[in-house]
Amino acid sequence: MTSLRLGDAAPNFTASTTEGELDFLDWKGDAWAVLFSHPADFTPVCTTELARVAQLKDEWAARNTKVLAVSVDVLDDHTAWKSDIEDTAGTGVDYPIIADPDREVSELYGMIHPGEGDTSPVRSVFIIDPAGKVRLTLTYPKSAGRNFDEILRTLDALQVNDAGPYSTPVDWRKGDKVIIAPSVSTEDARERYDGVEVVKPYLRYITQPQG
Repeated sequence: MTSLRLGDAAPNFTASTTEGELDFLDWKGDAWAVLFSHPADFTPVCTTELARVAQLKDEWAARNTKVLAVSVDVLDDHTAWKSDIEDTAGTGVDYPIIADPDREVSELYGMIHPGEGDTSPVRSVFIIDPAGKVRLTLTYPKSAGRNFDEILRTLDALQVNDAGPYSTPVDWRKGDKVIIAPSVSTEDARERYDGVEVVKPYLRYITQPQG
């Protein structure tokens, strides 16, 4: 089973989806991507999850992020299931759902865990940055639905991390103060930023600069 680690290049693949044939990295382009697996179509937890992803359409777009779901069910099942998801969401499903009956994508990304059954994926999440690097991995059991608000929060944090020498503290949300990286001295930080808050010599906060 493939074990992808943070910083690894995201493996490319070609797959059939509800939006047509797709080359993953070409489709992703210079955007961020969230690739997430679900165990099976026409199942309750999966229906609520894919509905929630559809409802968050504007949130993904605001973060220059594309979303892509995958399961080992066939394309006809995905197509038939979409109407149930849309009824649940109250909106259309306008992101691709990969049909992976040969488990090629699921195996490539290590989404099938033998200890949880060897025929369908667990609830894996991969956030991939514009450079095609894996920046976050999450794994949920089949019985527990994901928190996509947390996935959005972490995506925000990663984008803030890339915007400057910043880290984000516990429970951080967009708009909260950020932590100045240890690589920047307090003296340099005070020259660069207004309102540096020193809690400890190694823990310094600022209001995130705009732009």
